[in-house]
Amino acid sequence: MARPNKYETHVAPRLDEIADWVRNGATDEEIAERLGIAISTFYEYKSKSEFSEFSEVLKKTRDAVDGDVENALLQSALNGNTTAQIFWLKNRRPKQWRDKPSEEIGEKDVAGFEFRIEDFSNGDNISNS
Repeated sequence: MARPNKYETHVAPRLDEIADWVRNGATDEEIAERLGIAISTFYEYKSKSEFSEFSEVLKKTRDAVDGDVENALLQSALNGNTTAQIFWLKNRRPKQWRDKPSEEIGEKDVAGFEFRIEDFSNGDNISNS
């Protein structure tokens, strides 16, 4: 009879435990260490179809946690957390909300007015009166 491999002895019996680790934010490296396997072995098990139950546990659990975090971020943004709002918009609508590098700053069209930073660099105060 063949000797069981590490997947059978170190991974398969702990799939529920692995799901808990993933839910709590464990990285691949941390999971491999907790299982007592090399990270290369972890990636081998993750990529081979013969260990599909392992990769499915990782994927499904991470997807569920990511969904929970996304929902929490959305709720935080909808409840007025400006940091969450900025983060959400920059990631969901990057063309409209991305940070522009300083070299792109120059002529802007703001409510139909064009201006250059140089227009304001002489220290003049601008007022609406």
